[in-house]
Amino acid sequence: MSAHLKVIDELIADFQALSINDRLMLLLEFSENLPALPARYAEHPDLFERVEECQSPIFLFVEVDSLGAAHLFFTAPAEAPTTRGFASILHEALDGVAATDLLDVDDDFPSRLGLSEAVSPLRMNGMRAMLRRIKRQVREKLATT
Repeated sequence: MSAHLKVIDELIADFQALSINDRLMLLLEFSENLPALPARYAEHPDLFERVEECQSPIFLFVEVDSLGAAHLFFTAPAEAPTTRGFASILHEALDGVAATDLLDVDDDFPSRLGLSEAVSPLRMNGMRAMLRRIKRQVREKLATT
């Protein structure tokens, strides 16, 4: 099993082992751990793509380094802990993963966390949209190299 699939499976197991209320609390804990943007991107909001499906203004950008690893960058307001939590989960699961492996991540990963009972369908759609955009950006970056 590749390392990224192991991290994803561990996240799914961690969430599903909890009650619905505790899943929501864990999501909120993740929101506090979303990494800040590195200086090289903080001054370039033009590089970031808005995830329109999200109720809160969240923007993301993916880079693929010279070794083929994908790196994820997000901006989300502190007043949007659910959205920040979703972004942080995706960062935890996918940052540093080989770009080609990232494309193999199950599109239903967000649903497998068991958060559908804790958050609205609209918010779950936002997380799936984040994953779709991440994959699209990775495909675009791989096509240009």
